[in-house]
Amino acid sequence: MSKPDLFIDSSALFPMLTSARGASNAILSLAEADAITITISEQVVIETERAIAHKLPRALPYYRGALRKTNVRIVPTPTANEVAGYGDVIADPTDVPIIVAAIKAEVDYLVTFNRRHFGDDPTVAQRAGIPLGLPADALAWVRNQLAGSIGP
Repeated sequence: MSKPDLFIDSSALFPMLTSARGASNAILSLAEADAITITISEQVVIETERAIAHKLPRALPYYRGALRKTNVRIVPTPTANEVAGYGDVIADPTDVPIIVAAIKAEVDYLVTFNRRHFGDDPTVAQRAGIPLGLPADALAWVRNQLAGSIGP
């Protein structure tokens, strides 16, 4: 089995890079140890950088360094034409490019804190064809994947 590949949206990436503990930090540590792959889109990079610049401007160098340290895979933000066919996957149109980027990147799991748009509608994961959840859910999923790859 290849390494689990998690797509992280900006609602999860920001706390992942600013938290010293918890599931978010554990995911970051697994990526730093090269046990998993973290994938984000250019849109996520921009949204997260804006949030950090607004709330914690002194943390911008740490953010950029953390992206390098984890060997994050950055995929292009989908074009308007690519997004056009996916409007029925999620209700909020601002989240469609995130879903499309994750689908096109062929990730294994989408990590988000955006429960209102992603988590409160259980059919989003089904329509996207990608499991999704909070960092704690993703961490449990990763543990199961890694345990399964080790064998008895």
